[in-house]
Amino acid sequence: MSWEQSLIRIAGYEVETRQKRLAEVVARREAAEMRLVMLDAEIEAEVAYIRSDPLATFHQAGYMAGCKERRIRFLSDIDRVAAEEAGARDALAEAFESQKKYEHVAADMARRKAKEAARRETAELDELGVRQASRPPAGGV
Repeated sequence: MSWEQSLIRIAGYEVETRQKRLAEVVARREAAEMRLVMLDAEIEAEVAYIRSDPLATFHQAGYMAGCKERRIRFLSDIDRVAAEEAGARDALAEAFESQKKYEHVAADMARRKAKEAARRETAELDELGVRQASRPPAGGV
């Protein structure tokens, strides 16, 4: 395997690694968003219960304060993971750019090698033609 192909394989591995990392971060962000949605649904259910049971209003203030703290924590988690996701997307884009650069260099080198091989073959054929033209004809007249 040539060094160009080795670089391309390494760059491809880097892209795969960063894609997996991004997928993990996106899954964590989605899980954090789901926790927030579940908290909102829980709050709505509790508010409905409080409306139906007048004795439950005594616990409403404490419950809502706890929910507010959890909501702030969930939003903070979402913001932190969203920033991490942006960084992971940037890293993935850089890995793709590197991979494309290596692929471009390898393709350019292959074109140069093919062009050089064609030039050599043409030179050899030209030399062969000159040799045959300078020979006396066979058959001896």
